[in-house]
Amino acid sequence: MLKIVRARDYQDMSRKAANIISAQIILKPDCVLGLATGSTPIGTYKQLIDWYNKGDLDFAQVSTYNLDEYRGLSHDDPQSYHYFMRENLFNHVNIDLANTHVPDGSNPDAEAACSGYDEIVAAAGYPDLQLLGIGNNGHIGFNEPDDHFSKGTHCVDLTESTIQANSRLFDRIEDVPRQAYTMGTQTIMYARQILVVANGEAKAQAVHDMCFGPVTPSCPASILQLHPNVVVVADEAALSLCE
Repeated sequence: MLKIVRARDYQDMSRKAANIISAQIILKPDCVLGLATGSTPIGTYKQLIDWYNKGDLDFAQVSTYNLDEYRGLSHDDPQSYHYFMRENLFNHVNIDLANTHVPDGSNPDAEAACSGYDEIVAAAGYPDLQLLGIGNNGHIGFNEPDDHFSKGTHCVDLTESTIQANSRLFDRIEDVPRQAYTMGTQTIMYARQILVVANGEAKAQAVHDMCFGPVTPSCPASILQLHPNVVVVADEAALSLCE
């Protein structure tokens, strides 16, 4: 069941998404959150930090599990998602860093890194709420369009469109990692609630296909149609094809 929440713009989208996450934290202070990176959720994290600073939120008992990480980057690499999460959320709230988890991209043994991550996510009971962005090609996490839906955490070869989209964050396109470790589609579907954020016209086709297209691994996000509790918060531009 997909519920679509319309937002006026990026700021409104960020505030509405942060409202849903903050409600989860308030209702269950020791909740498990699945978190996402990329430019889309940054405003949501800023809003959560603002409410924390005002005394409205307490992250002391929250634990988090991120979707993905580039393969081959150390945890302190400024382009790593370990670094991103510290810079954009963890360093600004009272979360215990021991309770934050991101796939270990610095581990060259893909099988060990991925199976180990699956074990800790399963041991946590899977997220109460999973935050997702959506790629221009319909990817969620780094689950790229394919001929099948992925299951557990795995190593993926990033598509050219994803490398191009992420190259704005690197000095040179040659510096963008070509592989990543990502939670599988099945793992994502184990979350009790899923929150998708999307903004901008570039996401319009992917958002339409996620919500109204056929359920197909060529648009990985389309599988969310089969989940019982999904909220899509998107601005007018991202929803422009969903009239």
